[in-house]
Amino acid sequence: MTAIVGVLLIAAAQARQQSVSPMLSGEQLVQALRRGGYVLLMRHASAPQEAPDKASADPGNVTRERQLDDTGRRTAAAMGAALRDLGIPIGAVFTSPTYRAVETARLAQLPRPRTQEELGDGGHSMQGVSDAQADWLKRKVRERPNHGNTVMVTHLPNISRAFPEWAAGLSNGGVLVLRPDGKGGVTLVARIAIEQWPQMALNTPHRQ
Repeated sequence: MTAIVGVLLIAAAQARQQSVSPMLSGEQLVQALRRGGYVLLMRHASAPQEAPDKASADPGNVTRERQLDDTGRRTAAAMGAALRDLGIPIGAVFTSPTYRAVETARLAQLPRPRTQEELGDGGHSMQGVSDAQADWLKRKVRERPNHGNTVMVTHLPNISRAFPEWAAGLSNGGVLVLRPDGKGGVTLVARIAIEQWPQMALNTPHRQ
């Protein structure tokens, strides 16, 4: 009996650490993000599976990694413009060192992005995400931002490895809005497709 009770207590603690609350949307979500304290865990914007050839590679893509396509560049820029229009404060920004992730942050004009190896793809594109990377990501999203909202730009395999129950169906540029409680727990409060940000900016009163 004691062993069963112990197992139940552990399961309850884990549920408190990682849970789903009633989802936020629309103006309610925007007002929450304006107050800060959230982590925006983002899959990089749209990029084709194939690396570019010499003729089609961006001038800055000297190693010819995968890069954003026209849709990715357009939606990343529009997302950043919407964040600024909505008055959503951005604090720390972390990004995978891959070109397509760094490009997403740059085109969105996110402030002072810092590359983080743990958010990378291990040089294997859609493969090679380690348990250590997943564990780092699980810990990092539980850190309550000191100011504004933290943004983390990474890859679907990284998100899926750390949060398989939340990652299903997350499209290119999709964001999981997470709320760390400052006590080691984290809650999913919203899922936002990258195309939704401009619509949110149109439908939500801007700060005066």
